[in-house]
Amino acid sequence: MPLCHWEEQREREGAAVRHDRGRTLTRVLLPSLPSPEPQAEAVLFGFDDRAFPFQRYVQAHLFPARNPQVVLPRGPAGAHDEVVRFYGTVLRIRDTFHLWYFGSYGTESGTIGYGHGIHDCVLCLATSRDGIHWEKPDLGLVEFRGSKRNNIIDLPHPGFRPACAVLHDPDDPDPHRRLKMAYEAPVEDRSGKWFCVAFSADGLRWTPSPKNPVGPFFEMAGIARWRGLYYVNGQASLTNHRPVAARRLCTFVSADFEHWSPCSAMGLERTGDRFGPSMAADMHQYEEVHLGAALWNRGNVLLGVYGQWHGHPSGDRRLLTMDLGLALSHDALHFYEPIPNFRFIPAREQPGSPAGSYPALMQGQGFANAGDRTLYWYACWLGPNAAGVLAASWERDRLGMLKPFRADAPQAITCPIQALDGGVPVYANVSGLGEHTRLRVDLLDEGFRPIPGYSVADSARLTADGFRVPVRWPGAESLRPELGRVRLDVHFEGVRPEDARLHALYIGEE
Repeated sequence: MPLCHWEEQREREGAAVRHDRGRTLTRVLLPSLPSPEPQAEAVLFGFDDRAFPFQRYVQAHLFPARNPQVVLPRGPAGAHDEVVRFYGTVLRIRDTFHLWYFGSYGTESGTIGYGHGIHDCVLCLATSRDGIHWEKPDLGLVEFRGSKRNNIIDLPHPGFRPACAVLHDPDDPDPHRRLKMAYEAPVEDRSGKWFCVAFSADGLRWTPSPKNPVGPFFEMAGIARWRGLYYVNGQASLTNHRPVAARRLCTFVSADFEHWSPCSAMGLERTGDRFGPSMAADMHQYEEVHLGAALWNRGNVLLGVYGQWHGHPSGDRRLLTMDLGLALSHDALHFYEPIPNFRFIPAREQPGSPAGSYPALMQGQGFANAGDRTLYWYACWLGPNAAGVLAASWERDRLGMLKPFRADAPQAITCPIQALDGGVPVYANVSGLGEHTRLRVDLLDEGFRPIPGYSVADSARLTADGFRVPVRWPGAESLRPELGRVRLDVHFEGVRPEDARLHALYIGEE
């Protein structure tokens, strides 16, 4: 399998240790954000008001998902994945995408009222070169109905439920622990389902931790290594943080992936009735956060896709709807929505979604830039006849923008930035520029005073669109350490400044 071969090649070549996003350099620091840590590149998304805290006549926008399509169809009747419940992860390692997903089978999967497929399930692996066209390889590992010709991975833990998240951790000195999984499963001599973990060298054969369970009941969706610690977030007991029974984004933290915080941190709350009193019968009818947030670690910020649980007044889960929303975090614990309640991936009329069911989606741990596109993978939550895993796309990193709403000198200023070594380049992801619309970028010190050589007559000017347009000043092409803490001051100019769209600034090299 490609993943196994990649690890073997890595050992043979003695490749330098590279982080999840393939970085080896330490170049830039954002000192004003929580838990600052030097990194190779910082991404300042236009819709992130922590990245652009100072604004005039500009407004953040998000773009809903575009061009959703079924990319991994469910199997035929009688197959191990005749019902697909994603609840998994997409990872790109070198030139191959790997997708772990849950397949469900049998009468139980087809008769559950709200279509979970939580019984008779197996964890499967698919691979792809482009993230759109997937293959289900014959792994030959696990027997299903008399045959091993299937794509079921070997995770020897009977009875696990469809909830897991996989992390690639190439820094781990033990090659057998470089793939880490958090999952939900029963444990011998204990009732219920528990937070468990497992390890693998190739993504195919997994070894459950002897310390399982490592935590209480927990349905997870997101996983990240952040500032030297491991974070898994999802949905804990409905009354874990408030007396009102409701789903909330909760996070457990660990230093070694086996010893976890004894209780979780609550990161996002959407329930109106937070403190009650409410009775146990009052459940499922609120605005809630389903299964936490699937995470995209961009180095200085985490993007989280969470389930927007829209409960029905009756509390009947067969009648709820569920879109997917976007939340951001700068410390991996506390999340906020750039635009509250924005339907980042609307559930309505999804390709392959079953007719006659209320529309509802489930997020997965899967975000990636592929060429000039950004891809995200997810699935339908309701209905055993849902088509399979879907992918939505945007133009690269153009999930949203900062855009003027008045032509009266619109402006946005970043949080402080500090270059640590050499010349740190700056790039802009911009659109809408041209003959009548441009951006001017000045450099200010931390106290908002113009820096000579980087401001006014010496400003950088952008007049053309691009995903990564260089921001260069007449006398300097990059930020230097001797400048200290600086701010980028972005002015939207021209006859039609309101046409400009600032999607992101990149400080440093990928």
